[in-house]
Amino acid sequence: MSAIGHAGKIMCPKNILLLLVMNLLFLTAPACYADIYKYTDSEGVIHLTNIPTEHGVPYVLVMKEKRVIFQLKGDLAGYDDLIAKASSKYRVDSSLVKAVIKAESNFNHRAVSPVGAQGLMQLMPATAALLQVRDAFHPETNIDGGVRYLRYLMNLFNGNLPLVLAAYNAGENAVLRNNNRIPPYRETQTYVKRVLHLFDQYSSRNGTR
Repeated sequence: MSAIGHAGKIMCPKNILLLLVMNLLFLTAPACYADIYKYTDSEGVIHLTNIPTEHGVPYVLVMKEKRVIFQLKGDLAGYDDLIAKASSKYRVDSSLVKAVIKAESNFNHRAVSPVGAQGLMQLMPATAALLQVRDAFHPETNIDGGVRYLRYLMNLFNGNLPLVLAAYNAGENAVLRNNNRIPPYRETQTYVKRVLHLFDQYSSRNGTR
């Protein structure tokens, strides 16, 4: 799941925390879940968030994420031409694009994340709008927009691939706020490792590594 703009916060008093968490479970089950963390501030207010962004705060995981979404089987090879076209256009390694798509949607062009990211490369609606992707479920436009965004991130972070992937997952501002380091989010750190591993696999298959 791409987490571009994924962070969100909810504040609630203690006596409705259980109800809120139950509602979250109901709304997301059985197809998918999202990590939900909580902490209690000095005034006794409980804060819930899917990405813990506050530093020095004792977050507690109250609900664990399970990714992807619709039960449709992804087409693992049917997008090769579209990937090659966008990769050449924006000078991004096609093996990297495949790795991102595999991690994001498992090649399911109808995939939707718990926070609303859409399509093969899991573009958030706001990001898709900035990239002028009118239909994020259309494979060609989704891949073109996602690869264009990868190129932007590669330029922004001087080709530092772990930072590029962290920004793709958690948002570029999350990386910048952490002094150009991978943010301390378990999901993002796992995501970066997974995509790099997939990148090595696809590169080996293509004979580029």
